[in-house]
Amino acid sequence: MRVVIAPDCFGGTLTAREAADAIASGWRSAAPGDDLLLRPLADGGPGFVDVLHGALGGEVRTSVVSGPRGEEVEARWLVSGDGTAYVESATACGLHLIPADERASSVETASTRGVGELVAAADGAGCHTIVVGLGGSATTDGGAGLLSAVSSVSARLVAASDVQNPLLGPHGAAATFGPQKGASPEVVRRLEARLASMAALEPVRDLPGAGAAGGLGAALLALGASVVSGAGLVRSLTRLDQALDAADLAVSGEGSFDWQSLRGKLVTAVAGGAAERGIPCLVLAGQVTVGRREAGAAGVRESYSVSEHAGSATRSLGDPAGTLSALAAHVARQWSHSRS
Repeated sequence: MRVVIAPDCFGGTLTAREAADAIASGWRSAAPGDDLLLRPLADGGPGFVDVLHGALGGEVRTSVVSGPRGEEVEARWLVSGDGTAYVESATACGLHLIPADERASSVETASTRGVGELVAAADGAGCHTIVVGLGGSATTDGGAGLLSAVSSVSARLVAASDVQNPLLGPHGAAATFGPQKGASPEVVRRLEARLASMAALEPVRDLPGAGAAGGLGAALLALGASVVSGAGLVRSLTRLDQALDAADLAVSGEGSFDWQSLRGKLVTAVAGGAAERGIPCLVLAGQVTVGRREAGAAGVRESYSVSEHAGSATRSLGDPAGTLSALAAHVARQWSHSRS
């Protein structure tokens, strides 16, 4: 049986590569005769550069830029062989750069300036296209920081967005993602008002992807960027479709399989590719809150929770690779034709 293992990262616990390795380890223990093809993926958020470097090669460069709170951080970006630069916004303004107990006090001031500095570095290096992966940010500044660092770009700009949210409203940057970054309801209202007051973003604020990465998507759109699906882009560049052509089963995964997963994120790209070929797609996630009907409509045959299988979220977080591997072994016993 040929199985494609194509997970995203699991929040702050496992990179996409680590998640793929853990799933493969558990699967092999239960079904040693299966042929496993690992395709760790990213949808524009954390892991974007590492995943594309593994797929494309090229040169990884490091720049010292402003972090979300103004501190210096080292951010890696990729220049592929064809002269395209790939920038991962989370390396400069990611939520992981701020300790959990300090996020609430930083949510109104966290800045995307470092992302602008990365774009300026890539533009200055002569890259003809700059692809900015969006996701996993600590910011809700509408890209004001980015715009303070770069006012124009000679290269073609592309925003690789993991979501299609607009800038404002109940599905906008502040209302949807602010609470995840530590914003209280009152702070969400202030963030919404600030985003609404940014005149430079008014022409683009209703466009899909404008609300990505706390409004960073809108700032890139204002600079003339086109928007592509981050999951779709990585799916193409990692040759996921070619892997699925020869597969009998697809296994994807992420930290939380929830309603946001159904709005253009990685799992839907994998599930869509599997559905096109008439093969089942399974999802292994830290937590699962999507119902079977909604998951099925997205092409996911079954979804499995690491926390539920481990007995609690505490146990799964205490050993993320081990508990994911154990779940993969459990799932392999149900699905593999060569299970031991």
